[in-house]
Amino acid sequence: TMINPPIENLLDKVDSKFTLVTLAARRARNINSYFNQLGEGLGGMIPPQVSSTARKPISIAFQEIAEKKIVWTEAPVEPELPEIEDDPDAEAQAAADAAESSD
Repeated sequence: TMINPPIENLLDKVDSKFTLVTLAARRARNINSYFNQLGEGLGGMIPPQVSSTARKPISIAFQEIAEKKIVWTEAPVEPELPEIEDDPDAEAQAAADAAESSD
């Protein structure tokens, strides 16, 4: 393969190629920001979690994913909102209440 660690190993850590690319891109952005702010002493970014000879942030991110330093978790499912029935009387009452409060 062209990348190290191999793509097959990386895909075992996540559920899809899209998730792999998204996770690696976010982490690479963080790593890049860390290296850019080093001289400023801000200390707000998390440094790379692996010792790597790679100098590119995306390669470091892939290595972190392969070594399970960066773990993908499913996003929480949004709760379902109750259905709101269309009630013309309720809309008329709301409009009347709004008119009274503006007076």
